[in-house]
Amino acid sequence: MSKLAQILGVALATVFSISLAFAADTTRDLNWPQWRGPLANGVAPRGNPPIEWSETKNVQWKVSLPGRGTSTPIVWEDQVFILTAIPTGRKVAVKPDAVPPGPNAHMVDPPSEVQRFTVMALDRATGKVRWQQTAREKVPHEGYHRDHGYASGSPVTDGQYLVAYFGSNGLFCYDLTGRLLWQKDLGLQRTRYGYGEGTSPALHGTTVVILWDHEGEDFIVALDVRDGRELWRQKRDEPTGWSTPLVVEHEGCRQVVVNGMNKVRSYDLSTGELLWQCAGTTLNAIPSPVAGQGLVFVTSGFHGNALYAIRPGSHGDITGTSAVAWLRRKHTPYVPSPLLYGNLLYVPSWNNAVLSIIEASTGNPLVEAQRIEGIQGVYASPVGANDRVYLVGRDGNAAVLRKSGKLEILAHNRLEEGFEASPAIAGNQMFLRGRQHLYCISESR
Repeated sequence: MSKLAQILGVALATVFSISLAFAADTTRDLNWPQWRGPLANGVAPRGNPPIEWSETKNVQWKVSLPGRGTSTPIVWEDQVFILTAIPTGRKVAVKPDAVPPGPNAHMVDPPSEVQRFTVMALDRATGKVRWQQTAREKVPHEGYHRDHGYASGSPVTDGQYLVAYFGSNGLFCYDLTGRLLWQKDLGLQRTRYGYGEGTSPALHGTTVVILWDHEGEDFIVALDVRDGRELWRQKRDEPTGWSTPLVVEHEGCRQVVVNGMNKVRSYDLSTGELLWQCAGTTLNAIPSPVAGQGLVFVTSGFHGNALYAIRPGSHGDITGTSAVAWLRRKHTPYVPSPLLYGNLLYVPSWNNAVLSIIEASTGNPLVEAQRIEGIQGVYASPVGANDRVYLVGRDGNAAVLRKSGKLEILAHNRLEEGFEASPAIAGNQMFLRGRQHLYCISESR
């Protein structure tokens, strides 16, 4: 670590009583090592992608991806890692032990076709495949919501280990050359209405954290990334969840904060001890928490609205106590996670291109549910870099905003296919996973 990075790390720790549990690591900041980026808040602190792009402008490369997946790619140095599920064409005579789909047309029936659960590494400069490994071939036991598929969780890396999580279809750890180090089978999930699975692993130090909330016995488990050894496991009481755990540090204690339909909970990263919990979220808790300004922000937006700003230093049940710094009950996201950029919290409403900008430290709304014209729907979470905010739509349209307490549009852009996966930013590049292709957006030189 450079001396400048050490100084910055000390300064930030002095200003804020809570910090993300990562070192002030320049290498990490130059990459996008996990879902929601190096700081787990949607910001690329050293990123500077283009403001404008199209199919013929500022596309460094565009490659076709096999199979289907909606997980965000991650980036480490010269490689881009991505997960996908590829139909093999091989059918089974008898359907697997499966849960029927939910009572609406959005569900896909459990398949009878073998899927190839695949980890891919692409060359960051060219998009060419560096290596490709089949983690598992099997027939999934359950269907999924039509908007995603069987590869909805993002991988995570620390530059040495690459953890790929396919939920009921296995947890796998590789080195960055594609050599399998270990794997785990955690069982089978029975998701709410057969919606499918979508949480990503969290990695801090040598600890991998996996959330297992479904319609059966729930748990959260920590494993040693070096060998897959289980470190601790805690039972939970939750319906199906799709949120990714967040590791934060408060007064020397590293905590794992987890969104949930019944309660938001925090666990000691070292022991798994339950530290605090707070009730009041909504059904189908999907957005991942973010942290900063001495607070943890947790939101959900299905059959109601909830955005909590929580002081993480308390213990026990903090529902309705002063540990909740502020609370909003309107204009919260269903699928997208919020972006925390400095003291500005960017919060989509439902799955729409309707944005609120909240002063994170106080909860004061600076922009209240303003529509961004030209974007029809949003699943992708907003991301930030170089004092800009990027919002990408399901219809291929995107908007770039100035980081500000006002809604200032810098550019509107469009590509030929839509995006359910969230963008990843590393250096001067932005990676957009579409329904068929992966785009690398970078300024033409």
